[in-house]
Amino acid sequence: MAAAKRFELRPDLKGAAWDLLLYVPTVIALASVGAKFWFGDEHSLAYLLSFLASFFFLVGANRILKTRLMLLPTAPVRIDLDSDSVSIVQRSGASADLVKEQRVFPDFSGRSFGLSGLNREGRRLQFVLHRAQFADDAAYAAVQEALQRLANRGK
Repeated sequence: MAAAKRFELRPDLKGAAWDLLLYVPTVIALASVGAKFWFGDEHSLAYLLSFLASFFFLVGANRILKTRLMLLPTAPVRIDLDSDSVSIVQRSGASADLVKEQRVFPDFSGRSFGLSGLNREGRRLQFVLHRAQFADDAAYAAVQEALQRLANRGK
């Protein structure tokens, strides 16, 4: 990669709707069955199901608010790629530079991928990016190709 590349990200409203359809019924079902067991004197199972409901609520809220709608301050809004590092600009204006051990983790369906690496302080950072966050399929393919080339160069 000779020149730096910049990829702007946008909210994925359709993906957020699908995530809502996945997480809301799951959390409601777990909480309802947990309440049923609580009042039926099965307290151990009620604790387990309430933990699972809380866990799915937090995971779903983070996925929807951070990766899909990009509302949280740590949500990525832009990716800057140059010859040796990846810079993720976050909604708060902070920049997370992945300078070593960049790795790309594509999913099997090709609709999203994970990106991880070490920043300048040696702390591992991870980001999840979805296809619908990019302007078009060509930009999505270009960023994946550039990231794979950068990750393979470090090996």
